[in-house]
Amino acid sequence: MIKTYFSNQGVEWDEIVKSFSKHDSYYLSGYVKAFERNGDGKAMLIYFEDDSPEKTRAISVVMKRDISDFQPFSNRLQDNGFFDIVTPYGYGGFIIEGENVRQLKEEYEQFCKKEHIVSEFVRFHPILENWNGLDSVYDIVRLGNTVFMDTSAPETIWQNLTSKNRNMIRKAQKEGLKVFWGRDPQIIEQFIQIYNETMDKDSANDYYYFDKDFYESISEDLKHNALWFYSVKDDEIAAISIFLFCNGQMHYHLSGSKRKFSSLAPTNLLLYEAAVWASKNGYKTLHLGGGVGAAEDSLYKFKKAFNRNEDSAFCIGRKIFDNDTYQKLVDFRSEENSFDNNSSFFPLYRAK
Repeated sequence: MIKTYFSNQGVEWDEIVKSFSKHDSYYLSGYVKAFERNGDGKAMLIYFEDDSPEKTRAISVVMKRDISDFQPFSNRLQDNGFFDIVTPYGYGGFIIEGENVRQLKEEYEQFCKKEHIVSEFVRFHPILENWNGLDSVYDIVRLGNTVFMDTSAPETIWQNLTSKNRNMIRKAQKEGLKVFWGRDPQIIEQFIQIYNETMDKDSANDYYYFDKDFYESISEDLKHNALWFYSVKDDEIAAISIFLFCNGQMHYHLSGSKRKFSSLAPTNLLLYEAAVWASKNGYKTLHLGGGVGAAEDSLYKFKKAFNRNEDSAFCIGRKIFDNDTYQKLVDFRSEENSFDNNSSFFPLYRAK
């Protein structure tokens, strides 16, 4: 009833994913390969199919992580003894076709216990809203809102912008900024430099600094579903972003900009032009994401200026499959003087 596929089975993996009417780029094998290279775990497609006449099917994509690889457990756990799973960077969770959630829940729990998976953390898809109907499977928490653009028509895109944002876009155009897109290797090199400078400026976590082979994976493994958009002033890139697209949906993935051009609003123009490109190429939404940690911070407010009328909810899911082992892992960590047993981080045994 449950089958698993791995990234080296890309053809079979993608055939299954694309057979679901609501599939998205986050579920493709080419998307997760970059995060395998990044050391996030072993990518796995979980496919469920029941044997009823109505035929319920479901897919989920996860990164399977060996808990012994986490530094606090490196000398305390045997390799490949216990695992946990997490949504790859971005969004995911089960896409379900059919009504038999009860059997999915039962067989999924059995599968995870058999595979020695202790816990799961899910970042559900804000556009698909695929947390609906899964209250019996996960502890579901709404963290906040994310922003998407309705790209059904260029006129709709413009109407949904705040008046201040329209003025900033007009200013960028008046200052001579132009927006282009492509996937030339030289563009990727420039992206890495500008993106890393942006992460430095924002004092980002070390995780968000990706190696060159990470970007090469996006370019090679996701070549039909990713583009670099960049705004240019006097032959110099002012802002640059990676966008993903698949099955009517487009996503603002990673982005960077040069500080010296910030007064010219290069990212505002870039996002507007990317949304128009999405509209003209049949993509109905451009999801921008939310603030840091789902907070309504300055990043969220910047994105909100691109759709003043609507938000999309962001929900997470938490699940413990093996309570005894989970508690033992927490007890191990509790021996550390600096460990906070009251942290809201999940799974708690991975809290920093």
